[in-house]
Amino acid sequence: MGGRIGKHDSEVVWIPETKLEAKMVEALQRREAKGTTIKSFNGIILKFPKIDDSFRKCKAIFKQFDEDSNGTIDQQELRKCFHKLEISFTEEEIDDLFEACDINEDRVMEFNEFIVLLCLCYLLKDDPASLQANSRMGYPNLEATFETLVDAFVFLDKNKDGYVSKSEMFEAIDESGERSSGRIAMKRFEEMDWDKNGMVNFKEFLFAFTGWVGIDDNENDEEGEEGT
Repeated sequence: MGGRIGKHDSEVVWIPETKLEAKMVEALQRREAKGTTIKSFNGIILKFPKIDDSFRKCKAIFKQFDEDSNGTIDQQELRKCFHKLEISFTEEEIDDLFEACDINEDRVMEFNEFIVLLCLCYLLKDDPASLQANSRMGYPNLEATFETLVDAFVFLDKNKDGYVSKSEMFEAIDESGERSSGRIAMKRFEEMDWDKNGMVNFKEFLFAFTGWVGIDDNENDEEGEEGT
């Protein structure tokens, strides 16, 4: 995600493709100025079980706003969801978030897409340029999880430009001291780089993370069980 232009022979500057992506980068850079509590990629991995458990709690929220119980949330249901959660975005911002998180472009929000959307809301909620919310999301336990995810991205983004490059991923995993760190770093980066442009934004990172903790696999298992 994001275009890139050469600033100097040895330096590449990435330019956000959308207004939403630009807001994500700005919010991340403000957050990155505070630093990160995560010291290694292994530290992120150790948090997988707790994050997975917290994601499961999102399922109740998802079902609450899936008014027709068809396993997805459409744009109208999402607007009602935002109203009930007291998240104050404009209609344009809601549409931009929906489009950004509708990764398979089927015009509905599946569970893993909904998790990514909530986390983006968390990242942007204190951004005065993107919303005028005067209340928190209403789910403090989830906010702690979302802060962990932001913290993890901040750890990976070594140069603090709002994106994670392949070299930054190699550096982060090499710090763990794994003998096969290069192969692991390449695999993890490829899982994050959805559009294969060599740079990962926060949204791509979140979608990869839902897969790492098993959300996608478990959701497919649940659907299979319900259909039998």
